[in-house]
Amino acid sequence: MTASTASTASTRLAGRTALVTGATRGIGRAIAQRLGRDGANVVVNYRATRQGASDQAQEVVEEIAQGGGRAVAAPGEVGKAADMLGLFDAAERAFGGVDILVNNAAMFAAAPIEYLPEEVFDALVTTNLKSVYLAGQQAASRLREGGRVINISAGIPNGGVAFMGIYGATKAGVEVLTRSLAHHLGSRQITVNAIAPGPTDTAMLAEEARAMTDQIIDSTPLGRLGLPTDLADVVSLLASDDAHWITGQVIGVNGGFE
Repeated sequence: MTASTASTASTRLAGRTALVTGATRGIGRAIAQRLGRDGANVVVNYRATRQGASDQAQEVVEEIAQGGGRAVAAPGEVGKAADMLGLFDAAERAFGGVDILVNNAAMFAAAPIEYLPEEVFDALVTTNLKSVYLAGQQAASRLREGGRVINISAGIPNGGVAFMGIYGATKAGVEVLTRSLAHHLGSRQITVNAIAPGPTDTAMLAEEARAMTDQIIDSTPLGRLGLPTDLADVVSLLASDDAHWITGQVIGVNGGFE
């Protein structure tokens, strides 16, 4: 599906509620917007301590409303148990419960391991991995029957990338949790999958890999960077009834980049 066709509203998720973490920018924002266009009620999570995040979250809520959908903004630090509990509480107050959980919130940092501060290590583990564990705890008891969990991993090549070992390790942990949760929640017809984006045209990529962009494009069979909407298209599919027989999978969404 192209970005142009993705803008068409549908009712494939009508009556369901999606909680999207880190939904104010980039991939998370595109996912929230897409699920709203598909008819889902959307809980737009944001980090209250990040400057401008509240305003960005409200923008996403308004964009969804302009398309005929329903959404609420919900602050919360995804690596804190009380805040994750509060996000599910907010979804229940607004819309009665959660059917679709998208664990998108993430932090990126790359440095030679001898120069990576311990506090950055802790932040990577907390934001990227502990958040999925905390969300999984809530999903295990509160996600409605037949629900969907979609985790955002990362397309780290099998051979690894220099200076990205800790970031990659957190995302590898996400993939292991994905497969484990798929077995744990399958009896309730809840599917659990992850998508592994390749290089995607976001502010994060612009900040971290600007000098490598041409090389990345040359290494991608489809000849461009990914777009946030490319990822949102796949999340939309996995959230729908069309994907009821897909679970425990890590799906590369990368234009062939390896």
